[in-house]
Amino acid sequence: MVTIDIYSDVICPWCYIGKRRMEKGLAGRAATVRWHPFELNPKMPPEGIERRAYRIKKFGSWERSLELDAQVGRAFAGEGLMFNPEKMARTPNTFDAHRIIWRAGEKGVQDTVVEALFKAYFTDGRNLSDRATLAAVAVTGGLDAKEVDEVLAGDRGAAEVREWEQKGQRLGISGVPFFVINGTVALSGAQPPEMFRAAIEQASETSTGDTCEVDPATGKRRC
Repeated sequence: MVTIDIYSDVICPWCYIGKRRMEKGLAGRAATVRWHPFELNPKMPPEGIERRAYRIKKFGSWERSLELDAQVGRAFAGEGLMFNPEKMARTPNTFDAHRIIWRAGEKGVQDTVVEALFKAYFTDGRNLSDRATLAAVAVTGGLDAKEVDEVLAGDRGAAEVREWEQKGQRLGISGVPFFVINGTVALSGAQPPEMFRAAIEQASETSTGDTCEVDPATGKRRC
């Protein structure tokens, strides 16, 4: 059995792309996939920020933002995904989304909830800072509406999310997606399916307990 720990954020387009490429790399092989939090914008206001203003500030101009959106759109299309940036009015705060993902892990529906969140944001342009919207999306992913409301009404999962974020920091993770396979081999970025297959094979051979990383240029393991 392969275990894959993924650090990601639901507003990271390359995390969605990486998910698809990982699934192709697994090619039906049995795996336990666990999703962990990495906030791209940990200081984002709870209500999020208007996307155009956020992107101009981050990338210097709206024209540059459109160029990057076009690049992402091509990558999405290559994986059979639909990217609709024109529908995305706000860049959300994702802390509550990560709490929902944590709860989904407790209930055994984490992957379907993560998929629902990715689609809601990138394809449907839904505002994941809005708790009613977030709850509705979580329910489509398989969570019970009552328990979602209970999580969002309080602080359940907050400590766990922060603990996993700290674990990611200790691993030296500075960008996502970041995959750790069988606790030994790390793969950074939305790599092609063959890179995932190579990483899985190397993880199966690794018994030192050290975390290694697959070099995207050579496919070889670095420990």
